[in-house]
Amino acid sequence: MRIAHATAALVGIALSSGCGSNNTHAGAASSTSSAGAKNGAAPEASATASSAPSPETSAYALTEGSKRLVCKTMTSDVIIQAFVTRGSAQRNAFVDKLTQVLKAYESARYVGTGENAQPKEYKSHIRLSVLDASTPDAKETAKDAGLVEQTFADEVEGSKDSAVLTRGYSGLVMKYGVEQEVIPALPENDGSGLEFMITNKLRALSAEVSGKKTRIGVLAGKGEIKLTDNNLAPTKPGQVFNIKAVFEQYMSVYEFVGVDLHGGDAEIDRELPAIMVTQPGKDYSEKELRRIDEFLMRGNKSMVVFASAVNLKASDRSMRATLSTHGIDRLLDGYGVEMKKDLVFDSSGCSRMEVTVASQSQKVPVSFPWALFIEPDDRFVGERRLLDDSFVPFFRMNREALPFASSLIVHREKQPSIRLRVVARTTPDAVTTSDASIDVLSTSKNVPKGEKAQRDVAVAIEPGCCDGRAQCSDDDPCKKGSLQSAFPSGDKMGVDAPAESRGPARVLVISSAQFLANPFARSGNPPDAPTQPPATAESGGDSELQMVARPYYEQTLAPSLLTLKNTLDWMTGDEDMVSLSETLGSSATNKAGASH
Repeated sequence: MRIAHATAALVGIALSSGCGSNNTHAGAASSTSSAGAKNGAAPEASATASSAPSPETSAYALTEGSKRLVCKTMTSDVIIQAFVTRGSAQRNAFVDKLTQVLKAYESARYVGTGENAQPKEYKSHIRLSVLDASTPDAKETAKDAGLVEQTFADEVEGSKDSAVLTRGYSGLVMKYGVEQEVIPALPENDGSGLEFMITNKLRALSAEVSGKKTRIGVLAGKGEIKLTDNNLAPTKPGQVFNIKAVFEQYMSVYEFVGVDLHGGDAEIDRELPAIMVTQPGKDYSEKELRRIDEFLMRGNKSMVVFASAVNLKASDRSMRATLSTHGIDRLLDGYGVEMKKDLVFDSSGCSRMEVTVASQSQKVPVSFPWALFIEPDDRFVGERRLLDDSFVPFFRMNREALPFASSLIVHREKQPSIRLRVVARTTPDAVTTSDASIDVLSTSKNVPKGEKAQRDVAVAIEPGCCDGRAQCSDDDPCKKGSLQSAFPSGDKMGVDAPAESRGPARVLVISSAQFLANPFARSGNPPDAPTQPPATAESGGDSELQMVARPYYEQTLAPSLLTLKNTLDWMTGDEDMVSLSETLGSSATNKAGASH
């Protein structure tokens, strides 16, 4: 599977609410940004065919962050070549919208601070060409630049049921200095998400030229689920499709770097703004946990935890789970978040998909109550709210998939100077099990018995109002955002950390073992390393699990990647990209609202 093709297909996806008529929330999750590749120097334009926006359409208004990027941050000319193919009314409308958005970049102005702290107007550095990609020369130029040829369906005049298939290009080539990026295939939609895609790509281009990428530390050396594991979709041996590769190509402003604590003897790089913890396979020692705490106590640092107490082996078709927190609970408990040693099941809501059954040549519904599909639901408000889509990482998302979650309990009294809030919880029908070994597949039909109640599964720790309100007095102690150390006493083991962070801190706990993986692909794909036992007697993986992995991938990958990107923006305090994600969510919400 080529990443460029697979991820480009996700661009513009907006998941509509699909679980019951009681869910009246209009929010929708939009896709990740589009693709990019470096292919040397930008090609010369063979023919300029700029297309003016429709006269009925008002000028597009860029966010301030996008204006600042192209006017001030980028300091020399940025060449953008848009290759477009006209034809159907829908495609022509998209080309008009694309041209309108690109012209907004070209004509942008930004008022910032100049010399002597005086206001100064900065002009855009964008130089735009919109090219008709229907000519042979333009097609060759587009192909050489790395764009992907697409198939378009054009209506036959006088017939509503007939169409003529044509092939052409719809993508962007961007050149800044000696660097080049492309968006090889733009989606044909109403144009929503274009600014998000374009600014992401320009931001990555700027980072390449300036060398100023944002480095995110990823804890390593604990047998953890890695961002380089090919577990996002059904794959064959040798195919690459993983989180790190996707970000390197499409959101390369972020660079993931491994952080090995070496048993606690090594401190975490002080220059890193944030760290990520994924599901470990080995226990963290107390000294290693103290090193993580030491990092956060420096102030102006952040951490996200994508982990729970639920452990499954990769390429294991049995999908049998065991329970162990591997010591992470000791760290989180000090921050006021108790992680229970259990597995959460919720048979209500959206924990279901449709899978094609070959023998019946039709799709049948299947339920996976351990794969929590959490959606905003207007029936649940306040302390019962299911998904807090006002929280930046979940902003305007209509669904979050949290497979293999463990329940969390918040102890606010442990953190008097920072806000703790639940940002995701189950429906009241959720149950848990603490069995030592759990046959996950059998629970699709036989959900464990137990007390039904809402279970908290994601908690955010950040500066804000102690009582959770959006506004409060400046005297509110939680606005300080100071995090109390998880290890204020005892043998420091040579790790010297203050009792309270020296500046604001942020921690997000998403209690899902495989939030950044496709559980069916991870269990059903063949092993990446030849030293691992195969998933089946054959080396191609488990076909049945891979069959289920496909619809799971289609439903969850786009929002999961966007949530990860939003989380990185939240952790690093990148307000420009947070603002962009908000506009992306708003456009998807408007679309969903119009369809109701």
